[in-house]
Amino acid sequence: MEIEDIYKDLPSIETPRLILRKITAEDTAAMFSYGSNVEVAKYVTWDVHKTTTDTEAFISFVLAQYANQKVAPWGMEYKETGEFIGTIDFVWWKPNHQSAEIGYVLAPDYWGKGIATEAAEVIIRYGFGKMELVRIQARCLVDNLASARVMEKVGMSFEGINRKSMFIKGKHHDLKVYSILKEEFTL
Repeated sequence: MEIEDIYKDLPSIETPRLILRKITAEDTAAMFSYGSNVEVAKYVTWDVHKTTTDTEAFISFVLAQYANQKVAPWGMEYKETGEFIGTIDFVWWKPNHQSAEIGYVLAPDYWGKGIATEAAEVIIRYGFGKMELVRIQARCLVDNLASARVMEKVGMSFEGINRKSMFIKGKHHDLKVYSILKEEFTL
């Protein structure tokens, strides 16, 4: 399995409440809405979006990744309203090791409703079923209790804390590491 096999035409994936699909330029306003929220940016690696130019730059990067058949995120569209509410992706994928890491961000109006869990479950299923993965991991800052809870709800096991393993926003951060193996995934 090669990265291009999946990312040459990133498929849309449906869940009961979501359509996971390619991000488009039309998603700029909705992405800026949550990307400019200080609480959303608190636990992620990127800085809060100060202007729509920041959001446009990110979307341009994503569109280039799609065009070059590289790892890139799915946009989360809420079926009931058609609203763009976040992203989820494999932030890295090592086909030779059959392992990958997932990451996600969600608009605050959808926090606490099981949306991130629903998206993570289907992405994990996709990774084990279509990408030939044997291990999928996720990491979060130690203070990000909501993200850790998503990882637990999809069946990931807590592996430990990588101390000061990521330098973001001017300081080193400890990260919790969770993982799930193909033989453990039962959802």
